[in-house]
Amino acid sequence: MTATAQPQVGPAFERLVLFDGVCNFCDDRMRWLLEHDRRRRLSFAALQGETAAELRRRHPEIPDDIDTLVYVDASGGEERVYLRWEAAMRVWQEVEPERALPRWLARLPRPLADVGYRIFASLRYRLFGRRDECRVPTAEDRERYLP
Repeated sequence: MTATAQPQVGPAFERLVLFDGVCNFCDDRMRWLLEHDRRRRLSFAALQGETAAELRRRHPEIPDDIDTLVYVDASGGEERVYLRWEAAMRVWQEVEPERALPRWLARLPRPLADVGYRIFASLRYRLFGRRDECRVPTAEDRERYLP
């Protein structure tokens, strides 16, 4: 299991998605999640920010690079960290639990899925471009973004 557990300390969140804040594709996916997370359970932070830096101190398995989607689930009182493909599948299940597609995709062997994830991550700037800086959330979304 790639998840690790530690007691939750620091910023108050239950379910946090860490993403590359300058990647156009990643930013677009976060806006999609904001729109589709009807229960408003997810919080967001850029991998380039203070929240990610603090989480890296507590969870050394979170890479320093920004090529990895990270999902931190603290809903059970402990922070459980999921990376790459597994993070994507868990976030999807949080937002669209009734859809069968993620269940099918989740059955892919994690090493194989992570290879595909890493290949896509290495190409995302060429395919979708990048920003000069992280997007500033709208006033409506600001409460769900951590620094």
